[in-house]
Formats: sequence, structure tokens, C-alpha cells
Amino acid sequence: MSKLQQFPLSKGWSFRDSEDTSEDAWMPAPVIPSVVHQDLQANNKLKDPYIGFNELEARWVNEKSWTYKTVFQKPAAPVGSCVVLAFDGLDTFAKVKLDGNVILESDNMFLAHRVDVTKALEAEGDHVLEIDFDCAFLRAKELRKQDPEHNWASFNGDPSRLSVRKAQYHWGWDWGPVLMTAGIWREVRLEVYSARVADLWTEVQLASDHQSARVTALAEVESVNSGSHKACFTLSLHGQEIAREEISVTENGTAKVTFDVKEPSLWWPHGYGEATLYEVSVSLRREQEELHRVSKKFGIRTAEVIQQPDKHGKSFFFRINGVDIFCGGSCWIPADNLLPSITAERYRKWIELMVHGRQVMIRVWGGGSYEDNSFYDACDELGVMVWQDFMFGCGNYPTWPNLLESIRKESVYNVRRLRHHPSIVIWVGNNEDYQVQEQAGLTYNYEDKDPESWLKTDFPARYIYEKLLPEVVQEFCPSTFYHPGSPWGDGKITSDPTVGDMHQWNVWHGTQEKYQIFDTLGGRFNSEFGMEAFPHMSTINYFVENEADKYPQSHVLDFHNKADGHERRIATYLVENLRTATDLETHIYLTQVVQAETMMFGYRGWRRQWGDERHCGGALLWQLNDCWPTISWAIVDYFLRPKPAFYAVARVLNPIAVGVRREHHDWSVTHAQPPKTSKFELWVASSRQQEVQGTVELRFLSVNTGLEVRERIVHENVSIVPNGTTNLIVDGLIDHKVHSEPHVLAARIWVDGQLMARDVDWPQPFKYLDLSDRGLEVKKVSESEDEQTLLISTQKPVKCLVFEEREGVRVSDSAMDIVPGDDQRVTIKGLKPNDAPLKYKFLGQ
Repeated sequence: MSKLQQFPLSKGWSFRDSEDTSEDAWMPAPVIPSVVHQDLQANNKLKDPYIGFNELEARWVNEKSWTYKTVFQKPAAPVGSCVVLAFDGLDTFAKVKLDGNVILESDNMFLAHRVDVTKALEAEGDHVLEIDFDCAFLRAKELRKQDPEHNWASFNGDPSRLSVRKAQYHWGWDWGPVLMTAGIWREVRLEVYSARVADLWTEVQLASDHQSARVTALAEVESVNSGSHKACFTLSLHGQEIAREEISVTENGTAKVTFDVKEPSLWWPHGYGEATLYEVSVSLRREQEELHRVSKKFGIRTAEVIQQPDKHGKSFFFRINGVDIFCGGSCWIPADNLLPSITAERYRKWIELMVHGRQVMIRVWGGGSYEDNSFYDACDELGVMVWQDFMFGCGNYPTWPNLLESIRKESVYNVRRLRHHPSIVIWVGNNEDYQVQEQAGLTYNYEDKDPESWLKTDFPARYIYEKLLPEVVQEFCPSTFYHPGSPWGDGKITSDPTVGDMHQWNVWHGTQEKYQIFDTLGGRFNSEFGMEAFPHMSTINYFVENEADKYPQSHVLDFHNKADGHERRIATYLVENLRTATDLETHIYLTQVVQAETMMFGYRGWRRQWGDERHCGGALLWQLNDCWPTISWAIVDYFLRPKPAFYAVARVLNPIAVGVRREHHDWSVTHAQPPKTSKFELWVASSRQQEVQGTVELRFLSVNTGLEVRERIVHENVSIVPNGTTNLIVDGLIDHKVHSEPHVLAARIWVDGQLMARDVDWPQPFKYLDLSDRGLEVKKVSESEDEQTLLISTQKPVKCLVFEEREGVRVSDSAMDIVPGDDQRVTIKGLKPNDAPLKYKFLGQ
């Protein structure tokens, strides 16, 4: 018998271009996991592809095959034990040889592999492990050629990508470079054991009154020899053991116990309660000796997607532990093009930022990868719900028998790997593949329920999303909801706003609507929408090497914006709304103002609709993050520097948020004629579970003088509807003959004497306003070792006061509107007493 031992093979590797067989072609690969771009950079054979035009100079790497090699000694293996080579991820076409013999061939980046090498390692001395990575770029093209009958319809990247189970964004996307990675992208190790716990998971049943829960813990055991094993299960909460049971492992290698938990502590999304995690452990024993121990954290909670007929069509929203939750959040793309470079700490910083921004859901998009365990651990611990796409994006995927078999293995492996995470509340079949079907005119008859017939149509990928994947989820994670695609709604057209989720791209893409009407364009759940903005100047400085290139339309800046037609789209939204600028810093800021306003108009209106029979169940902006330093739809850039939109969204997602808005007047259609009158609305949105009493004030302030132009409106002792919307004014009227000068509508709400939230509605467009000479004052009022408080006041209304984003410094708020008589405080953490104060900008400065 032997206790399981692990020996990571992380050091001592070398690699070379597979075609160069000379002995001096080998270069050291500093540490595994890695991909070839990282190793080439470490050997000064490749410039950083994220800087300047270096991506083009790195394109040669995309068309090469690579070989990795290491030499190791056989670990001590007691009699009756086996030795296994475990690969957690090989990218992508990999042929693994041990001492010259092929022991594994893989063509799926998303799979792990285990190879028993006990016999292969019988000889003493050195053993050579060699892995040939064939070129995925060229292999994909060959595979496409082999099936000319298939309709290779797709958006983004070379359509041949659809034939390969590799992160699809590696072929390039409208926010990322073409970097075809290859290598040992997740851990590789040797394991020695006589028996091991191959899997551990829980099935949780929570009583409807939440006063008890039944936790079934299941273990799958793999042993080398026959013989009796015991499995000792323990259940713990906050490090304290609360239950224990030991049973015998069955002959077919399973062990199962049930714990009854009284008054369980539930897992909640942040803002709704504690994200409580229990821990289940199993100790595998034989004759009192522990052979292997595995622990996993899980949550006790229910998660439902509520789809029921109502006056708007059919609902689509999430209910956690019986509580309806408006899912304000973001879509997630991989945080790097070179995936092994993302550390657990970096993942956690991203999710901490989401919590700071009051976002409760992240959508793992289907063109990237099933993320590292540490990503989901952070979501579990911090209370962020995960919408998990399967890895299919923007294409009509082929369904060859061997490809379907690979997809089945991939989905089984990843569902089993991730099913214990309470943060994952939905599995979704793909990203926009049904939109590709519509745009390419592929066959889709929702009434046809025969999966075999789907395979014979020109849209065979339907078989993956409506048969293969739901079967896997049902078998291995039956308590989690499955949705065939994003967007998708009961087989209706994907732009149908009455059912399912939708991707609303008629702001920016499509018909390029005014962002001020964004909320009128939404559906039952808005799982994608966005607006581009430049990152901060510090990020631009990283990838633009020459000062001469630091102007808004420079070649290198355009190169770092991969979005089709980005020049005309950015220009359109700027010129419609703002006075444009030629210097880069002001141009950056103006694009950020547009993005912040766009996100605010969308989120604010959709959150208000939540209170109207759950008309809108959630809004996930495209996108939270970037995979390289770039200009994109991200609201936080590659270096984790939030753009102003991040703060605008956080304010709208306040637990209690006040909203004020005058009706949209389309100045471009009326040739800039102002309206004679305007209607306005005032409301409060609340995610609190209990009714509260509040006071709401609305002031009308001149943009030019800062003085009140009409009597303020005050609503006292307002009963704020719990988890919904309280409409206070729906048909207010502004007579512009009486109030001819432009003015803002400034709203505030107090609960229990505490100021809870603000909102300011501005006359549109901003380009017609004179916003100079504001009388703004930013004063430091307190300071400690690493925290400062600023007091901000003004004589005239200020639009979008944005603070500099600095490494290791976090501001409590930014992108703020400041009005006279309403001083605001901002806390700055991480700024030392002797550090230079943060710079700031505001519109019209």
C-alpha cells in the first residue's frame, strides 16, 4: 500500500521548433505550465506581442509545430502501487512519447489525460518525456478542406477554427490578437498510489423553509488491487467539523453518505447575505492507513431560472434561495492571450473588482476557455454568480463522429470538474451560434424533435446544444439549469425581446441607435451590450512606444482596436454627443464619458424594468475585461484599471438607487431644435428585501449659474417597494419657455437619515453646453498611513469627474456628477502621505 504522492514536472523542460532537429536548437522552458510564446520571450526569441506592432512579428509562431522535452527519474513506487502521468491540459494537437514510445495522442485543449506508465518505467535510470505539438492553425485548415460540404458560416477568426477544440479567440477576435498558442498549458505531474479518490462531489437538497438541508457526499475510488477500503467523510463549516461518517467502499469503487444539516448557513450572492461555504472531505483508508484525502468546498443554496408567461411575454430571471435577483454584471473573456500567465491572485483581483462595482453575475463567454479552478473559487468565496457557456462561439460547428466524441468527453470532464461550485447557476450551450444560423439562412425547425435528423441538415451543430450537452448536464449536474445558447428563447428568432436572453448590439453595431434610448431596446435578459472606450493613458503608454504615435487616430492605436469599423463608430458617438478634441488625453477621456453614459442609460432603465413584473431579469455588459492592452468594450482594462463606466454601473446597482430622466428628444432628427416642453420621470429601484421609508428630493439647477431655476420637489416618508421599483413621478413636465436656460435634474434619496444615492439628468447633447468655469474644489479632509478622504464641492454642475487610476490605489468612486449644495466624499486607499495627489478630469475642463 502507498499513500498517494504527487511529483509535479514543472522544471527541467526544454523546447524547440519541431522542424529544427539539431541538438543546439533546444532552448530552456523556464517553468511549466506555459505556452510557446512565453518560452520564446524568455529566450529573447520573441518581442512582447502586446507592444506596438509586435503581434505581426509574432505571426510566424502561429504556423509552426513545437516539441517539448524533459528527463526525469522514476519515483519510488512501493509494491502494489501504480505510476500515472497526469496532464491537466495540452494545447492542442499533442503526441506524447515516453522513451520514444507514443503513450498519448490528444486533439482537445479542454481535456485532461491520465496515462498509466507503471510498466513503461520499469527500467532504472533516466526517462525521456517528449511532447510534439502540431500546428493547430494549419491542422484546422486541413480539416476544413476535408469537409467541403459543410457550411462553415462564422463570425470572427478563420472559419476553420470550428474544426478544432481549442480556445476560439486564439484565431483572433474583434477585441484580441491572432496568437496561436501551443504547449503544456496546465499542470503535468507523476502520481504514485495504490488507491485514490478519483472524484468527490455533493448533491444538496434544501428544504423549502430553509431550516434543514440534506447533503449527499459521493466519492469515486480507483484502486490498483482488489481489497477493502474505507471512506471517512467529514463535513465542516468555518473550519469546524460538524459531522463525520465512515463507510466501506463498494466493489464498483463508490462511497456515499448523507448528512442532515439543521439550520444551514446558505450561500448567497454578495449584497444578499453571506457567501457561506461548507467543506466536505473524504479520507480513503485501508487497514487504518490513510492513502488519499480530498476536500472540496460547496454551498447550500437553490438556483432557479424562472421562465413563466406574463404580460411582457415569458420571463427570464434568476431566483436564489427563493429570492428574485436582478443580475447586474458583465461578460468575461480570458484575462490573457497567454493563459498560463494568469495567476490565482490575478483572478481574485478581477472578482474583487466586480464586488467593488456591485456586480453579482459574470458570464464566462463561449469563445475562451473553461477557466482555472481559482477563478470559480474566487466567485464562490466572494458571492459572484457564474453564467457558464460551453466553449462554442459564433459559428456552425461540424459534427463528425470523432469530434462529437471529443466534445462529449470535454463536456463531461469540465462539468464534473466544476459542478461543486455554488457560484455556477446556469450552463449555456454556446455564444451566438443560433445568430450565425439565422444570418447564414441555415435550416432550423424548432418543431422537429428528432436529433438524428438535425445531423443531416446544414445546421448540424444543433445536435450539440439540444441533445449532447443537455444530456451531460442532466447526468452530472442535474440541479443546474441548462439553456441551449446565448442568445436563445424557445426556438424563436434570437432578437425576440419577449423571451429568453438577447444580445442587444443596435447601439455600437447594427442600426447604431442613440445610447440615450438603450433601455427601450432591451429584452427579458440582456446578456450582451456594449460601447467602446479607450483605456487610461498609462495603458496606452505601455503599448505605444513612440511619442509621435500618441494621437487619437495613429496607426498603432488603430492596430490595437480590432473592432470592425471602430473609427466611424467611435467618431459617430463622439460627434453626436460631445465637443471633440485632437489631443490624445482628452480624446481618451471623451470616449470614456460616452461609454460611461451608455452603460448608465442601459443599466438604469433595465433595472427600473425589473420592478415591472420582472420585465428585465438582468444586464451583463460586454465586457468586463481585456486579454491584452487594447481599445475595446471592456470597462476595466488588461492591467485591472477601471474605466469610468465601471463606476457608472456601480452607482446604478446601488442596493437603493434613485433615478431621474427627462424624455429623449432626438436633436439630430429635429435639426437641433429644442423641445417646447419635456416630460420627466423620478423613481427608486431597490434590491432590499424589506420595505423601507425614504425621503426623495429633486432639484432643478441651471447649468450656467448653478442656481435653482424652479422649486425643488420633495417626497417624504416614501414607502420604497422591496426588490422592485417605486415610481414617484411618471409625467412631470418642464416648460422650456419658462426655464429657457439649460438645467440639470438632480435627485437624492435618504433612508433613516442617511444619504443613499444620487442621480443627475443632463440636457442632451453635452456638446451644446458650456461646461467651463465650474468652480470645482477638491480638498483633502483626512489622511492616514494609506487612506485619504477628499471633499468635493462645486459652484456649478460638473459632469463626469474622473480620478486617475494608479497601481495599488483604489478610489471609492469616480466618474461622478457633482452639483452645488451636495458635497461628495471620496476615499482613496493605497495612497501614501508623500505620494503625489491623484490627477482628475471633468467634462469641459
